[in-house]
Amino acid sequence: MRGGYFKFLLSFLIACGAGVQVSCTNEDNPAGQQGTYSGVPLIIFDTDIGSSTDDLFALEMLYRYEQQGACKLLGVVVDREGEDCAAVADVMNNYFGHASTPIGLVRKGIPAPAVWIDYKSLPTYTNDDGGLMFRRSVDDYSALPDGWQLYRRLLSRQPDHSVSICTSGFVTALAQLLMSEPDDYSPLSGVELVRQKVKCIYMQGGVFGDAVEPDFNFGQGITFAQDFFRLWPQDVDMVFSPGEVGDPIEYTPEQVVSDISWTDIHPIKQVYMTCDCNTGQKMWDTLPVIQAVEGDSVFSLSARGTVSITWSAETFFTPSPTGNCRYQLPGTAEWVAQILEKIRRANRQR
Repeated sequence: MRGGYFKFLLSFLIACGAGVQVSCTNEDNPAGQQGTYSGVPLIIFDTDIGSSTDDLFALEMLYRYEQQGACKLLGVVVDREGEDCAAVADVMNNYFGHASTPIGLVRKGIPAPAVWIDYKSLPTYTNDDGGLMFRRSVDDYSALPDGWQLYRRLLSRQPDHSVSICTSGFVTALAQLLMSEPDDYSPLSGVELVRQKVKCIYMQGGVFGDAVEPDFNFGQGITFAQDFFRLWPQDVDMVFSPGEVGDPIEYTPEQVVSDISWTDIHPIKQVYMTCDCNTGQKMWDTLPVIQAVEGDSVFSLSARGTVSITWSAETFFTPSPTGNCRYQLPGTAEWVAQILEKIRRANRQR
């Protein structure tokens, strides 16, 4: 699918000095964002939960990170249409002790995106006595805010240049946020609100190298992707996690069930016990989360540049020392094993 990518990267690294690890701190941002926030990462997680299981692991890792005091999860934006998808996020929030974490959902988004593992019925699972297996805290999902509205509410309340957005799916809600107008939450437009409040966005997506191919996430809703790339402020950092980086990180169904051997009443284990998860699922969506929380030192990164997208969802990286974009590079076998162990450790924790 992406043949030639690694050879291209080797030559690119030599020519451009890529692979140095650069953080999203003010001093390393050539665009010159000014801000003094130095607390734990403030995270908004944007997910197309309800199809691939790597979204579940990414969200679980955020809960575990917060329990360790390593980050603060501000909210979850569900960018896959359907209240049943929001209900899955509600189950996850409650199970891991985050019942008060707000949820937003997309109502006018991508009408019928691909579904790989359909676990949207998880919130309806019952115990032997007929009672619901998993608790939920949202009484009326139709009353949840649209994702872009939740973004505006959360961003308006945070310090300047403090929020890290982790997106593991589509950019529907993000495009709608950028197109939004001033409201009761903020007198700023969506673009200016992002410019003022967001420190960095970490995205699962992008195809870079000499293989020109469409990106799956962006291609599912290309109009939204075009709006997103057109409107995203050029002085706010973007870090992409291409599919090649997560391709070797395979967490097999047998390993998942074994790692959660301490209980059967676990939302991820139930998905793996009741759905066919032997689909070649890789741990792509965990990588933006790990970088947002643990920092750039865990990864090798490209040099800075800019990214553009075509109407065919092809992404092109142009090196530039003042660019706001970088992307993760594939790691060694040892690195892959270390990342997989981070994910498995979250599941072994009671």
